[in-house]
Amino acid sequence: MSERELQAQVEELQQQVRQLQAQLMQAQKMSAVGSLASSITHEFNNILTTVINYAKMGIRHKDVATREKAFDKILAAGQRASKITTGMLSYARPQGDRKEPMDLINLVEDVLILVEKDLQRYRIRVETRFEGRPWASVNSGQVQQVLLNLIINARQAMANGGNLTVAVRSDGTAGLAEIMVRDTGSGIPAEKLKKIFEPFFTTKEVDSQGQGGTGLGLSLAKDVMESHGGRIRVESAVGAGTCFTLKFPLVIAPTATPRLQKVG
Repeated sequence: MSERELQAQVEELQQQVRQLQAQLMQAQKMSAVGSLASSITHEFNNILTTVINYAKMGIRHKDVATREKAFDKILAAGQRASKITTGMLSYARPQGDRKEPMDLINLVEDVLILVEKDLQRYRIRVETRFEGRPWASVNSGQVQQVLLNLIINARQAMANGGNLTVAVRSDGTAGLAEIMVRDTGSGIPAEKLKKIFEPFFTTKEVDSQGQGGTGLGLSLAKDVMESHGGRIRVESAVGAGTCFTLKFPLVIAPTATPRLQKVG
């Protein structure tokens, strides 16, 4: 076999690997959507109930003040429903490998909208800590997938409820933007901690329905962070919880392009 033929085979294998990775990412994404489906459905039921009740109130009462209140409540409910559906569609849609500068706080807030009711259902209190407005060049769908996986893992580690802290900050000295996800869950034993980024290694036990972890979520998260020129770090202690930190190269926030003014 000539060197050219060998190189062609290597390139073909690399392409196949990339395709398989993309399929794994999409499968992991759909798994996360499935985990949230029940809570999101319940939230939409609450939104529809709000819309229906205030619409009825607006029909029954003819005074302007009551009708304005009803319209305001209906508008607020509709806007919340729009945020959830927009976030879910954006998350579920394949986005390739394209990266663009993004405000990381906005990205995190979009993910928190999707998981808000799911965390409330499992008695998880959420605290956000945002410092500044760090920007990074990211593929939003891929990074949202990593965050969603980390948050679902954190929720599963807090079976009896707990606290989840999500922080965004910049380290100007190191030129990095950081997203931190910290829980107060069961923690990970030291002998397992060093293996959690290995493919198919999982710390989750099979539940009564035969469901357990695939061992792919954190491995894919590591691949995503490396493709962004960043890295993922973890600290954990049994009984004290776990903290994952995503580190991205900082970029300068884009400025709005001034409009050209027509003269004459």
